[in-house]
Amino acid sequence: MRQSNIMPGFRPALGYTLLYLGLVVLIPLSTLVFKSFQLSWDDYVKVITHARVVAAFRVSFSTALGAAVIASFFGFIIAWVLVRYPFPGKKFIDALIDLPFALPTAVAGIVLATIYQPSGFVGKLVLELTGVQIAYKPLGIVVALIFISIPFVVRTVEPVLQEFDATMEEAASSLGATRLQVFVQVIFPNIFPALLTGFALAFARGVGEYGSVIFIAGNLPYVSEILPLMIITRLEQYDIPGATAIALTMLIISFLLLLTINLLQMWVRKRSGQL
Repeated sequence: MRQSNIMPGFRPALGYTLLYLGLVVLIPLSTLVFKSFQLSWDDYVKVITHARVVAAFRVSFSTALGAAVIASFFGFIIAWVLVRYPFPGKKFIDALIDLPFALPTAVAGIVLATIYQPSGFVGKLVLELTGVQIAYKPLGIVVALIFISIPFVVRTVEPVLQEFDATMEEAASSLGATRLQVFVQVIFPNIFPALLTGFALAFARGVGEYGSVIFIAGNLPYVSEILPLMIITRLEQYDIPGATAIALTMLIISFLLLLTINLLQMWVRKRSGQL
């Protein structure tokens, strides 16, 4: 006797899913690949190994990685405070976390550039105290990427902290574990997969971010020029194959990095399940 599915409508749902993926994801990505085929292999290598393009790759991926690490650290602390501690104004701060989602990225970039430029309030103060310039340098890009990516970490870690079983902490404490040992050996291993997910989302957002970065970066070639700007510059010069070659390389590198993070996440989940 044929067994029926618990949830009906599998075939229509699968059909709509494949249609959505085809129209929104697969077709645009395949077009990107086909446009790159207009270049020969030697021309493709020449485009992506140009010194200015290589510098843009280095700036985009290094700043996105640094911002994702910092956002993961502080995002975890923010999620921990919001879940574990009651305090006045908690709802307001919780709503404030989502502000970068709603705020247009260009507006965020202008505001950040105004504040952190050498003549701005924060930028001038930091420059006088430490001699470090924030805006128009890679450091300014990191600041902008932290601003737009930290909500991804908070909203990924927060539900896991809320659903964490407090009896595990009580059992560890009853066995003589200190608060630090409870956090390191009990809490953090269960939160770490979610933290990796938040890190991956923050990194992916940072690599392709344009609006909030373009104003604070300064766009100096070999110093603070990002890949999205390089692609737009090529498009403005009607060099569509060159732009798609850079975009395709950027897509491949991002996919491999995210695949590595996802595999690490699966390994961590499997390892924590075996413990």
